[in-house]
Amino acid sequence: MKQPFRLALIAHDQKRDDMVSFARAYESLLAPCSIVATGTTGGLIQEACPTLQITRVKSGPLGGDQQIGALIAEGLIDGLIFFVDPLSPMPHDVDVKALMRLGIVYDIPMALNRATAEVLVQKKGLLRAD
Repeated sequence: MKQPFRLALIAHDQKRDDMVSFARAYESLLAPCSIVATGTTGGLIQEACPTLQITRVKSGPLGGDQQIGALIAEGLIDGLIFFVDPLSPMPHDVDVKALMRLGIVYDIPMALNRATAEVLVQKKGLLRAD
């Protein structure tokens, strides 16, 4: 039996519109996924894509990045899509780096921009075998 692909979605402030646009474009592929998202990003996606079931954690700067990192370390996240804004300063840069480090350590697919996210959802199939 296959379980839903457990996907984390995060977007920096200036990338949230792009994340919402991405979720709309791939809503049918994301629908079977178990999605966890940081607070504001998750709310915007849920509003735009009501068919998606999204569990929201705190916003990134308030600990949401760390909450998702803990889920990765516990083996409860299968993939991460994190639309990073490389042109804006990040007050919680240390948390962002720690989250990306955990994605690497636990060897989960990780997309940091839309082009890679599209490859992930189109090619991965977003299903995992038990």
